[in-house]
Amino acid sequence: MFDTLSDRLAATFKNLRGKGRLSEADIDATAREIRIALLEADVALPVVRAFIKQVKERALGAEVSKALNPGQQVIKIVNDELVNVLGGETRRLRFAKNPPTVIMLAGLQGAGKTTLAGKLGRWLKGQGHTPLLVACDLQRPNAVNQLSVVAERAGVAVYAPEPGNGVGDPVKVAQDSLVFARDKQYDVVVVDTAGRLGIDEELMRQAADIRDAVSPDEVLFVVDAMIGQDAVTTAEAFRDGVGFDGVVLSKLDGDARGGAALSIAQITGRQIMFASNGEKLDEFDAFHPDRMASRILGMGDVLSLIEQAERTFSQEEAEKLAGKLAKGPKEFTLDDFLTQMEQVRKMGSLSKLLGMMPGMGQMREQINNLDEREVDRTAAIIKSMTPAERNDPKIINGSRRARIARGSGVDVSAVKGLVERFFEARKMMSRMAQGGGMPGMPGIPGMGGGKRKGKQQPKRGKGARRSGNPMKRREEEAQRADGGAEPAPFELPKEFRDILPPK
Repeated sequence: MFDTLSDRLAATFKNLRGKGRLSEADIDATAREIRIALLEADVALPVVRAFIKQVKERALGAEVSKALNPGQQVIKIVNDELVNVLGGETRRLRFAKNPPTVIMLAGLQGAGKTTLAGKLGRWLKGQGHTPLLVACDLQRPNAVNQLSVVAERAGVAVYAPEPGNGVGDPVKVAQDSLVFARDKQYDVVVVDTAGRLGIDEELMRQAADIRDAVSPDEVLFVVDAMIGQDAVTTAEAFRDGVGFDGVVLSKLDGDARGGAALSIAQITGRQIMFASNGEKLDEFDAFHPDRMASRILGMGDVLSLIEQAERTFSQEEAEKLAGKLAKGPKEFTLDDFLTQMEQVRKMGSLSKLLGMMPGMGQMREQINNLDEREVDRTAAIIKSMTPAERNDPKIINGSRRARIARGSGVDVSAVKGLVERFFEARKMMSRMAQGGGMPGMPGIPGMGGGKRKGKQQPKRGKGARRSGNPMKRREEEAQRADGGAEPAPFELPKEFRDILPPK
């Protein structure tokens, strides 16, 4: 969503890098470019004005003029102000002291409240809670059935006593759900309410009645991040008519310009608490302003990537793999390679994972064109091999490659390429597991790895060397006559030899 804004800001900051000193004209030009970038991203004008004012005031101050690298200092200021615009610190859910905690979802029709209720329920379940989804949208056709299907996919319970489609009292359903939750010991109740195509009196009245009936601990306003400035207008109307405690951005993976996300927290005074960035139920997480600012500036989101990996990867499997690699590269087989690949796939879309890594903004086009099916093809090739072939790919000859290619539906060259890539990956992973450096780099004492093959010995002539000094020569001849060994030539200590370039 923020690709266009990220590209404009990156081009702006590129002109600052390498400058030892920034003049007032440089700062004015940078502020002008940032202003244009924000306006093109559909950020509200009052937010843009306040943002640029803060950036210019700080950039013209002592923190930039006295900095060793003024350009990087300006980027840091922009990052700090982006974090402030997005809400500052991460806002966490407030849970009731006496369960159940009641969370009410409000918003316009089409914002994605029902799907988001399932995502929130799944997220809460992953946090150790037992959520209950409540179907209070009794007007939209098939809304109750949709919530039941979403709840089943999310693996959470649903309370839907009314069929909906215009039948039933949503206020009574909300009240009865609290009694049901206490009886069945659900500790969180997520109330899905009805929406409208636009703000009207009936929508506000029904939402206010449900709010008064259940006294929610959190009222979350669900807003479609793709509708631009209308999202801010709608949020202000809900804040004044019903009131809400936090914002949930849906459809953050869309191709809109993203101005709503950068405007809504600043204008409404309510923080963004969650973000939904895909259609799958697991593509939902808490909103971190600092991490989003880092993404916008092209610095990635390593913390979210690590958290996602920790949720997906088994600690036991990771330790087992590390032990195998430490023993030697031959211990790592294609079965292990397949297991690792499948675990990475569980983390989600490869393009989204790569997008979280710092510096990947310059490769956005290649990442967006990444063929996700390549992972499935690789898995099919490995699964078409026999256990012996997976354990020792060196035995895969021409006839075996042809059989594997037929079994997996690929060309023979694809099988050959996979095996070659596996050997290279195994070699690199083994080197890293044993504390080695990158291939081709000399070893560093205490860092391991990088040693040259074979023990280098000093060059010797065919015959015994004779000294040019007559006295020393007679001493050497006498020593050899007595059966003494030839004096060993001088040799550098091993740790010094490792860091010297080869002769």
